[in-house]
Amino acid sequence: MRFVLGALCGLLSGLALYAQDPQFTKDNRLLKPENYREWIYLSSGLGMTYGPARESGGENPPFENVFVTPTAYKSFLETGKWPNGTTFILEIRASASQGSINKGGHFQQDRLRYEVEVKDETRFPDKWAFFGFGENDASSQPIPKSAGCQACHSKNGAVDNTFVQFYPTLLPIAKSKGTLKAAKE
Repeated sequence: MRFVLGALCGLLSGLALYAQDPQFTKDNRLLKPENYREWIYLSSGLGMTYGPARESGGENPPFENVFVTPTAYKSFLETGKWPNGTTFILEIRASASQGSINKGGHFQQDRLRYEVEVKDETRFPDKWAFFGFGENDASSQPIPKSAGCQACHSKNGAVDNTFVQFYPTLLPIAKSKGTLKAAKE
């Protein structure tokens, strides 16, 4: 009996670890997603810029790592679309080019911040919202539309509101499912 209870507790804690639905406060603030590094890793960019105002980081540009919830990923593999409740993390880390035995190339260092994109068709008029988190933030309010995230993603996202064109494992799926916006490769 103890073994069965222990196994059940282990299973339930494993499910809690992968709880994927975004959690909000009563005043519409997103609670910091935990354990996102155990979600599905999609890709990394180095020094990517999305407009003239954004700095690329010069000699040591930042890394941007993208993670998505496992259930959203599985749904995308089947349908080529992102389901309601999809949550993305864009983790921004400092980079360095000289350290230990590395004398060229770049490697990742401390996390600078991370941004979250959530699809919630009932909560947000545009279906998607963006949130920014510093290291010590427990929650975040939606980034204002005037910041440009929503406009850029809705205009340039390859699938729905997302930059699938930068995710080499998902781009072929979007093509095969016919969900890729024209000229977004």
